[in-house]
Amino acid sequence: MSPSQEMTGLDFAFTRSGQYSPPGVAARRHEFGTASASSYLLTVLGEFVLPRKRPVWTATLTDTMELLGIDHRAARQALARTGADGLITSTKVGRRAQWSLTEPGRRLLSDGAERIYTFASETPDWDGEWLVLLVSVPETERGLRRRARTRLAWAGFGSPAPGVWVTPRPHLAEEAGDVLADLGVHRSVFSFVGGHGGIGNEPELVDRAWNLPEIAARYERFLVTFSDLEPADDTEALLAQIHLVHEWRRFPFLDPQLPTALLPDDWAGRTARELFHEKHDAWRRGAEARWKALCSS
Repeated sequence: MSPSQEMTGLDFAFTRSGQYSPPGVAARRHEFGTASASSYLLTVLGEFVLPRKRPVWTATLTDTMELLGIDHRAARQALARTGADGLITSTKVGRRAQWSLTEPGRRLLSDGAERIYTFASETPDWDGEWLVLLVSVPETERGLRRRARTRLAWAGFGSPAPGVWVTPRPHLAEEAGDVLADLGVHRSVFSFVGGHGGIGNEPELVDRAWNLPEIAARYERFLVTFSDLEPADDTEALLAQIHLVHEWRRFPFLDPQLPTALLPDDWAGRTARELFHEKHDAWRRGAEARWKALCSS
C-alpha cells in the first residue's frame, strides 16, 4: 500500500472541560488502513496467542476480529486460510473448536515478534563498509525474481540497479546467503565487502537503493495516528494495541535501518520507535484484560 492510499486526517472532539481530546478508537477506524482479515489475524495471533502458549476458542478470535470491523464470515475464512497455510490447527472440544499454533506458525510469529520489538533500536557506529551482492536471476523466472526481491528487502537490502543489492550492515551476509540458498540461486551470486571507492557519492547510492522520503512519510503518519490516541476502556485498549502492532510490523520491511550517518538529521523513525514502545506499554494491561474476558466468554 502506498502512502497516498492511507488517510491521515484527524477529527477531534471537545471534552466537558473545553479541552481538545482524541476520539475513541472505533471513531478513527478509517485511519488504520484496509489490511486483510488474514493479516490482522496474524497480528492477533502474534500479540495474544503466541505468548500464552494455549489453545484459543474460535469465538475468541472471531469476536476479536468483529471488534476490529471484520465480519464473521471474513474472520472464519481467514482462520481457514491460515490453517490451510499450516500456521494454525484446530481441535474439536464437544461442539466447539480450539485453535493452536503449529510449530511452523510458532517459528514464523516468534521471528516476527523479535523483529517487531527489537526493530529500530540504536545502531552501533558505522565503520563505512558495505556488503554488495550481485544476484543473477533469469528474466524468465519472474516469480523467483519477485521472491528474491521481497526477501532481500525484508532483510534490509536495497537495490540501486538491477541485480545489485547493497547494505551498510556486512554482518547480514550469512542471512543473505541463507535466503539465496533457500531460493536456489546461491550459485549465481557474488558478494563483496568494502568501503566506498570515491567514484560517485554515497547519498546518491542511498537515494537509488531506498525511498527514504516515502518511509519518512509513513513514520509521520504513524505518529499522527497514534500520538494522541487514548483508549476509553479495555475494549478500546485491545483495539488500539492491535492496530498499533499491526501498523508497526510493516516498518521492519520498509525501513533498512541505515546508520545515522546515512539518515537525515530529523529522521522520524527515532520518534516513532519511542512512541511505539510508550503506547504498547501503556495499553498492555487494558488490552490483556479484555483479551482474557474474550477467552473466558
